[in-house]
Amino acid sequence: MIRHPEKINKPSNPIKKKPKWIKSRLLNSQEFFLTKKIVNQQKLKTVCQEANCPNITECWSKRHATFLIMGDICTRACAFCDVITGKPKNLDPLEPFKIASAVKKLNLRHSVITSVDRDDLEDGGSDHFYKVIIETRKLNPKTTIEVLTPDFLRKGDSYKRVIEAKPDVFNHNIETVPGLYRQVRPGSRYFASLELLKNAKKLDNSIFTKSGLMVGLGENKDEIIQVMDDLRSADVDFLTIGQYLQPSVKHYPLERYYQPQEFDELKSIAESKGFLLVSSSPLTRSSYHADEDFAVLQKNRIKQTNAQSISKESN
Repeated sequence: MIRHPEKINKPSNPIKKKPKWIKSRLLNSQEFFLTKKIVNQQKLKTVCQEANCPNITECWSKRHATFLIMGDICTRACAFCDVITGKPKNLDPLEPFKIASAVKKLNLRHSVITSVDRDDLEDGGSDHFYKVIIETRKLNPKTTIEVLTPDFLRKGDSYKRVIEAKPDVFNHNIETVPGLYRQVRPGSRYFASLELLKNAKKLDNSIFTKSGLMVGLGENKDEIIQVMDDLRSADVDFLTIGQYLQPSVKHYPLERYYQPQEFDELKSIAESKGFLLVSSSPLTRSSYHADEDFAVLQKNRIKQTNAQSISKESN
């Protein structure tokens, strides 16, 4: 099967050699293979595999996996993504139970669930997200749940079904700066993604909201800062910033690798904007260290709430 039929006739873009600071780590091979075994036994898909995530060895060695629901075939054709593009198959009605069972077997404290875009479905897959969240929580009442959703573009209020299930974290990645959307995310709309994040927070402000941004696609610093401001205007709590890694010569060309100190600078700028948490490094991805980050998010919210209470009392 051709993974990206829409890219066959595109010009080839040579892949730049990775710098020394971009390398993944294998921490515990026994745990890695245990995670792989459980995923395979349940016949599940993970974004770790389908998107060729550079952190798969590290995360799976910690029994962390990001589950990919609603199949492994996406209806969009984003220029940066390595997930298969094409006509998806029917939804698996047993998938919610399979995900919940895998979370239990892996003994996860924090689970991350994402999906391909399903523009072919009337609700964009929001009801399936709801069922997966509900089933996972039923079987794992102490496990916190993070979802990374598509944009539900032109699906009306379908996103509300996901919020109704009360995930602990609602994540939707903005991915890149608005000026690059036509080339990088041709099937998506920058302001629609912002509106989704804003509306999710309005609907239930107890849920943490989160978004991610790739760098190295040709954006400039001012454009990145504008995205930060836009996300804060949407009341987003958590921002992740990571290096774009070009999957193949047919994917969107990488312009440059950011230096580690540049990620540190972007983190400082973002923190000054008021995000509860910022993760910024070459290998940062949406679900990288999600377990540890969620614990920090909770602590930071408590600190923020206490500080606001003291401020009100003093006034």
